[in-house]
Amino acid sequence: MQHRRSRINQQINKEMRMRAGAENLFRATTNNKVKETVALELSFVNSNLQLLKEELEELNSNMEVYQTDSEAVNVPMIPLGLKETKEVDFTVCIQDFICEHYGEDSSLYDKEIKELMDLRQAMRTPSRNQAGLELLMEYYNQLYYLDQRFFPLHRTLGAHFHWYDSLTGVPSCQRTLAFEKGSVLFNLGALFTQIGARQDRSATVGIDRAVDAFQRAAEFLQRSSLDMSCPSLCMLVRLMVAQVQECVFERVTLTTEDTHFTSQLHLAQEAARVSDVYLLVLQTMAQPLMKDYVPFSWASMVQVKSEHFRAISHYYAAVALCDHTLSAEEEEGDEEAEKAFLQFYVNVPAGPPLSQVLRDPEKRRKLGKAHLRRAVIRHEEAMRVHSLCKILRKMDILQDVLSLTHKRSLDKYSELDREDDFDETAEAPEIQCKYLRLNHSIIKPQYDFIPGTQTNQKPEITPTNFSTVQVTDIFQRLGPLSVFCARARWGPVRVICLQKGEGGWVSRSEETPPCWWLEWCLEAEAGLREGDYIVAVDGEDCKWAKHGEVVHMLKSCSERGVELSVVTLHSHDTQLERRAIALSQGSDKENARQRVLGGAKGQSSASLLNWNRKKKREGGGTTKRLGSTFSLSFGSIRDPEAMY
Repeated sequence: MQHRRSRINQQINKEMRMRAGAENLFRATTNNKVKETVALELSFVNSNLQLLKEELEELNSNMEVYQTDSEAVNVPMIPLGLKETKEVDFTVCIQDFICEHYGEDSSLYDKEIKELMDLRQAMRTPSRNQAGLELLMEYYNQLYYLDQRFFPLHRTLGAHFHWYDSLTGVPSCQRTLAFEKGSVLFNLGALFTQIGARQDRSATVGIDRAVDAFQRAAEFLQRSSLDMSCPSLCMLVRLMVAQVQECVFERVTLTTEDTHFTSQLHLAQEAARVSDVYLLVLQTMAQPLMKDYVPFSWASMVQVKSEHFRAISHYYAAVALCDHTLSAEEEEGDEEAEKAFLQFYVNVPAGPPLSQVLRDPEKRRKLGKAHLRRAVIRHEEAMRVHSLCKILRKMDILQDVLSLTHKRSLDKYSELDREDDFDETAEAPEIQCKYLRLNHSIIKPQYDFIPGTQTNQKPEITPTNFSTVQVTDIFQRLGPLSVFCARARWGPVRVICLQKGEGGWVSRSEETPPCWWLEWCLEAEAGLREGDYIVAVDGEDCKWAKHGEVVHMLKSCSERGVELSVVTLHSHDTQLERRAIALSQGSDKENARQRVLGGAKGQSSASLLNWNRKKKREGGGTTKRLGSTFSLSFGSIRDPEAMY
């Protein structure tokens, strides 16, 4: 299935490029015959895009692939498909950066570059289990080190990250690592939805796993807001929270063993909460920007679930009223049941007080029958919506669930229906649902409320601890990250030969590596100065060596001396001075230094350095822009004339 998704995404990318070229030609030409030809080509391309969209929608709607193999009859869950991405070749850009920034031979790091590319390639097709989650987390953690090593604050590495939207296949390309991170987070959320959908929810253990998976899916989806619009992410997070709420209801149903009056009322309110949450998701899907984005089968499934759980809510209300009559002792002492019933409805129904209805078996039977009537109507509406969607009609398990619950309500209604019942038909009021605030420190304000009653298990979104997946920096040989990173500027490696003097040398630092500086008799003459970093002793790398190890290496050198490889961290003024000296070869170095430093302070705007920068800005071909060179996000396809 993932291979089919990749093929469709590539075809969509090709067709959209063809459409962009045809549109440019249509606007540029003045020849009517050419315009007619281009218009015909545009209609053909748009037709292909529409067919590809329908094929991808059918792929996204194939929910049965991710469902459990258990024989239990449960309503299917809605999983997300993974975002597809193209391969990225880091070889040239990382090699250039190592040579330019770190001053090292880039060929020595071919193994590390290949390891990074292999990890990204494996991340594209993770397994649908814990190993796949850990693989994505491992790559995400490696992106932190990659960002620190090779992505300075004001420039990009030069690698292009191509990702495709999960639902529409629309391509997007950026050079920022944040885009890569956000896409990986989305895939983590999508993978959690697939794992949650595959859980066997016929037992509490499987339900708990499904709840945890959908909670974590919502967390990752609400953090990956880079190439997707805010409404679409809001819709997806609400959908995941609704599925968590559905699992919570299933768990309450399994763990509620007693058939007490208040227990049945509680089940009715739990089902009503699930219905309201799915109704909120359906309203979000019906927004103008979401209508063409969400697959029709998803919207149909959400509407079916909203009607289905509302019908179940009325069914449990009828069971509580008709099957559980209070005894004479309970009529006087069961204040809890009376209080629960008084708070059961949104509005107090017309007629006798609820306390009187509670103690009158005939009035309870009539009210219960009214609830069953509404339950049957809601069941039939759910089955009608189900029959309108071709993809849902293929899901046998969903058809079985709807048929069984509908038959159960009809059988119960037949038991209560009497031939001599000629009284006026009662209307069942709406069942009360309180509002439950989620953990607002994790959920964004625009969607941190969901309807529901208080339960022991709240569908809160819990953050995932990435530190559980330990990784080692692939480019660790470059040195400690606190110093040897893309944010620091280093001069070229200098090799200094030291001869041991009469007094030898003495260590004066107890710092951790690589902050080494030593005092010896010939220090000044050799060119060492305070703040230099020793990276090698006699050709042996010591970036990660401990203090005592470096001291031992120095003391154990021969009488001929030792060769130290050192680098110096440059401040901004030092960099300007070095550039001025390089530009002013053959002229007076001191005058060049004064000119550049003066220009840096705003005293001279006509220096050679400033002129060179100005010429680079005016030459459009030499300046690189941050961001993407090609971007086709979801927001760029709002043209009403476009068919896709």
